Amino acid sequence: MARLAATAPSGATVADFVNGALPSGPIRVLIADDKSLFRDGLANLVAGQKDLHVAGTVDSAVTANEQMRQIRPDVVLLGWSAGAPASQRIFAAIQEGKLPTRVIIMVADDGKEDLVEAIRLGCSGIVPKSTSTELLLKSVRKVHAGEIWLDRLSTADVIRRLSKKGSGNVAARQGLREQGATLSTREREIVGLIAQGFKNKDMAERLFISEQTVKNHLHNIFDKLGVSDRLELALYAIHHKLHEGA
Repeated sequence: MARLAATAPSGATVADFVNGALPSGPIRVLIADDKSLFRDGLANLVAGQKDLHVAGTVDSAVTANEQMRQIRPDVVLLGWSAGAPASQRIFAAIQEGKLPTRVIIMVADDGKEDLVEAIRLGCSGIVPKSTSTELLLKSVRKVHAGEIWLDRLSTADVIRRLSKKGSGNVAARQGLREQGATLSTREREIVGLIAQGFKNKDMAERLFISEQTVKNHLHNIFDKLGVSDRLELALYAIHHKLHEGA
């Protein structure tokens, strides 16, 4: 299972995560979808776990946003696609309210979901609706612990769609990756922290270096790996397992 580590997501962007301590107690899960069978099934599944708690079930973005403001759930299991108006309103509410709530989108298996857009909106996890119970529960725990969760198929689809968006010379970048551009120990640390969602300031504090030094490292890393932004760098980290053990 490929997954993108992130020490504490806030729900705004891939690299925009909460950098504080995680709350104690059961993980509070809000389930949002307009299909009662889907909601009830997930609620029963979550309720059966000792470390998880059903914070609520909602059938609209309006109700979801009200619940998020009132109870500030840890994780939202979202049954709508990233492009659905309901999802757009939920992500907007998280960003505007600077809520610590993390979102896992349960995607259909028809391949129509724009996973890149989901991640850019602030999605912390993408889980196919056909996934196993074990992996769904694991994704909730991992996302709450601060990771971005993507299965291998989703990761491949994100990379493919990024390529289609034409963000630079993809063939050239693939060549760099296949050649295994050498990163220094410090650069590998930076890549790991980017995959964990750290901002430049937080990385500087953690590594006891200046923010400018962090920026210099990022510039060198982008050049070496042929990536154009932090999202592509994070996906590179997934593919090469640079986020593990960071």
